Amino acid sequence: MHDLGVGLRYLLRGQRWVAQHGRQYGWGLVPGLITFVLYVAALVSLALWGSDFITWATPFADDWSSPWLGLFRGLLTAVLFALALLLSVVTFTAVTLLLGQPFYENLSEKVDRDVSPDGTAPESGLPLWRELLISAGDSLRVVARALVWAVLLFALGFIPFVGQTVVPVIGFFVTGFFLTEELTAVALQRRGAVLRDRLTMLRSRKTLIWGFGTPLALAFLVPFVAVFLMPGAVAGATLMARDLMGEETREEGDEGEDEEDGEQAGRFSR
Repeated sequence: MHDLGVGLRYLLRGQRWVAQHGRQYGWGLVPGLITFVLYVAALVSLALWGSDFITWATPFADDWSSPWLGLFRGLLTAVLFALALLLSVVTFTAVTLLLGQPFYENLSEKVDRDVSPDGTAPESGLPLWRELLISAGDSLRVVARALVWAVLLFALGFIPFVGQTVVPVIGFFVTGFFLTEELTAVALQRRGAVLRDRLTMLRSRKTLIWGFGTPLALAFLVPFVAVFLMPGAVAGATLMARDLMGEETREEGDEGEDEEDGEQAGRFSR
């Protein structure tokens, strides 16, 4: 249970880091804004023409009598929109990270250098096009896994009581896990960790991952919040990636203590 609090602290530390580095935060907002506009346009289009699509997809129900025809197609339209919302939450991070790969790579590297005791950051050594290709392939595989969970949880949602209480809670934990995988991938890919190794690493520290990702999944349900939290989420995920890899991290305040020790040493030498 201790790891739950540690994961939440990494999320908060990431937000604090970008708040203290305004330029990085500003650039980190750009991919999220672009993705948000695209997703809103898609959801609005679905809201306007979703019922027409359901009518086109269910010609066998044209001869059904009222009210069954309206109820059937109305339910399918609601299900379609609910699935689209769930899919948008699950895929928003992946699409944003893919569109903003150069932005978030740069941000993650700066976090690494800032907290590394020797001021260095791991580098993949791969060209940008190769990194984008790997990131796109990994994201598709992660989204496919998330969709399997989404369909399963959606089906379980029809179970009385359990579907309205337990299943939504499980859904947030599952979404938090996959969000964290996508976010930590920015830092872990630079360290040469392939998708299978990353998933194994995250599964070994599930409570840490849930402590980071579940609050983020809840926050992402609020429109437009994801855009503002994404830069800090990448920063926090980079800090957590260092923990998962067993790397030493300079804690906040260490730099100030080092400077104070230097000043005291200077006074003693005089």
